[in-house]
Amino acid sequence: MSASSASLQPPADAVKPVRHPDAPAPGELLGAHYEHCFGCGPGQPHGLHLEARAGEGVTLTAEFTVQTAHQGAPGLAHGGVLATALDETLGSLNWLLRTIAVTGRLETDYIRPVPVGTTLHLAAEVTAVAGRKIYSSAVGRLDGPEGPVAVRADALFIEVKVDHFVDHGRPAEIRAAMSDPDQVRRARAFEVNP
Repeated sequence: MSASSASLQPPADAVKPVRHPDAPAPGELLGAHYEHCFGCGPGQPHGLHLEARAGEGVTLTAEFTVQTAHQGAPGLAHGGVLATALDETLGSLNWLLRTIAVTGRLETDYIRPVPVGTTLHLAAEVTAVAGRKIYSSAVGRLDGPEGPVAVRADALFIEVKVDHFVDHGRPAEIRAAMSDPDQVRRARAFEVNP
C-alpha cells in the first residue's frame, strides 16, 4: 500500500485493540446492522449485501459479489462501490469492540480491476486505539481469501454517542428504527454507521 497520510498513523500513545468480551464469537456471521444500509442491508435491492464474519482478536472477513448495478466502466466495479465495501467492512470491526463509531477518514488504494460477477474477499483488522480514535486496515482479494489483492484501505473511525444518529438522521427513518418492536434490531440500527 502507498504510505497513508499522517492522520491515519496511530499516535505514540495508542494502545493495542482489545476484543470486547460480548463481541460475536469467531466465525459468527455479524448480519446487517440496519435493513436499509446500502452496504449490508437486505432491504436495498442494489446494495452490496456484504456479509461479515467475526475473526480472531479484532479481525473479520467479509464478502460481496459485484453485480451489474455496481459497475462503473463496462463490466467492472465502480471505484466508489469498492470504497463502500471497504468502509462497510472496516466499520463492522467496531462490533468487535462494542463501540459506536463513524468513519472519520478512509484512504483507498485500487490495485487491479474487479470484474462484474466477481466475489471480493475482504479481511480487516483494528490496528490501534487512541482515546475516541480507532485505526484499522483492510484488503480485498479476487478469487478467494488468498487471491490477488485488488483493493486496500486504511481508516480512522471516531467513537460517538447514539445521539449522533438521532440528532443528524432524517426524522422519519429515526422514528421508524426507534419504534421497531424487535429490541435487538432497534439497538443494532444505531450500533455501526460506516
